[in-house]
Amino acid sequence: MQEVTVSRGVAASPDAVRSGFEDMEAFMEAAGFDEVRIEDERVVVARNIGLAQLELTLEVLESDAALACEQVEGMFDEMWTTYRVEEDGKGATITATTQFELGGMIGSALDATFIKRQRTQELEDQLQYLEQQATPE
Repeated sequence: MQEVTVSRGVAASPDAVRSGFEDMEAFMEAAGFDEVRIEDERVVVARNIGLAQLELTLEVLESDAALACEQVEGMFDEMWTTYRVEEDGKGATITATTQFELGGMIGSALDATFIKRQRTQELEDQLQYLEQQATPE
């Protein structure tokens, strides 16, 4: 199992940070996906890579985390992401962790290092979005 974890300190209350998850479409778009669709408790995201389009269907899970999603359709044998928001005395710390196991024809053709680099950037962009939503200008 491969893992990517990104953390960010935010000068805002944990509740203000958590409110950034309310607009799920905007939150997922912040990761830079080419397409985002919300279908009930599922989120479909797609990214164009060269001539191929990779699409994942994620299900939002009940969790003690601020948000937890698991891939139910896509290129991974397994993939889930959790977003935790903790008070840290100066505001909040957001920690996003994705764990994945490559699988399928496309998944086995991709390198885990490439996936980790791409996912790190996506998570950093999402945490930046949460910070911007929680911190008034």
